[in-house]
Amino acid sequence: SNISCLSPYITHGILSELEVIDKSLKKFSFVKNEKFIQEVLWRVYWKGWLELRPNVWSDYLIELKKLRNEFKNNQNYVDAIEGKINLECFNQWVNELKENNYLHNHTRMWFASIWIFTLELPWQLGAEFFMKHLYDGDAASNTLGWRWVAGVQTQGKHYLASEWNINKFTNNRFKNIKLNENATPIFSDKTYPINKKDFLNSEILEDQTLLIFENNMTFEFSDFKEHKFKKILLVLNDTNRTIKLSEKVLKFKANLLEDQKTRLEEKSINCETINIDDLKNINVTTNNNLDAISILFDDLNTPGLIAELNKIAKDYHSDQINKDQIRAIKMECIRSKKFGLESYNNCLSEYKTAALDGKLFEKKFAAKPKSNVEKLETHTVRLIIFEQKSEDEFDPLGGGSGVILNNNLIATNCHVTE
Repeated sequence: SNISCLSPYITHGILSELEVIDKSLKKFSFVKNEKFIQEVLWRVYWKGWLELRPNVWSDYLIELKKLRNEFKNNQNYVDAIEGKINLECFNQWVNELKENNYLHNHTRMWFASIWIFTLELPWQLGAEFFMKHLYDGDAASNTLGWRWVAGVQTQGKHYLASEWNINKFTNNRFKNIKLNENATPIFSDKTYPINKKDFLNSEILEDQTLLIFENNMTFEFSDFKEHKFKKILLVLNDTNRTIKLSEKVLKFKANLLEDQKTRLEEKSINCETINIDDLKNINVTTNNNLDAISILFDDLNTPGLIAELNKIAKDYHSDQINKDQIRAIKMECIRSKKFGLESYNNCLSEYKTAALDGKLFEKKFAAKPKSNVEKLETHTVRLIIFEQKSEDEFDPLGGGSGVILNNNLIATNCHVTE
């Protein structure tokens, strides 16, 4: 009775965070509202944090795919998601989550801590379990919240559930709560620098087609409400998801989308519901750019990119996307994997940014070497070593050949004379 239960509607854009804060302050004083406002603003903060570090999400999905295979037959994991472990409180929360598709924030923290430190299961699988069943499942809040509990979001700082805390806030409802209350934080040496982006609203072009996704379903209160569009497409995604959602969650999203469609039709706005798979069959044109949708399609769940799609979506008519050019981009980034996952993700991010700016085909693609010999030749250099005697005087000490390994390293066989 002490929670708003508004988060499922904030997640889907039915309500905005600022709207919720504004109305709460009109009803209660700031002193009474302060904690509630803080919780709402955490959602805003997490969204912004992840938008500036999109590789956190892409790395999470890569790790998740690997862990799914490793743990699919793990009995500890199976018992956990079926609510059959030796902790009554945890089992009840599993059932509550599946039945109501919601958990109190405090319960979510207890749940995540028990999952990670008592059951010793990967936080990535726990975050997936929440996303699968929560009506308010949000890529930023959910993923970063689990990272924080584990101790990898703020290195060295984790959250440990305790028996006394659970008893205090559940009125001693549960007995024999045996937890690992001395666990150390999960260690991760990955760092994610800020990937600065200019989120500038492009000009709103009328007589064009607007895409509305599941996270922004209040057209009549948006910045677009006064503009006349040729058509509005409501994009339904019930099949093409990296994290498979429960039938109840998919139904909830579909109902919200249908409600948005009804409200648009009541205003005599031409609209249609379309499955996300069908976007592949739609030729979308942008300013001097025909490929942004194709490149970004595999990352539609990445925070920030859905908003970018709305900016670039225009009309159906255009030439066919050049698949050879798309393939060249993918090969370019795959070759960058030799320098590590971060290099690969940065390569993809660079091309996505160019695509959204309409400058993709201004970039130069490195031609694939015809042979290993040719590849070696393109990286081979002649080196001469000098000793600086004075500001303007240099004496040669030796020389030789070298191979450029990366921007900071050259392998060489230089010989230095006496």
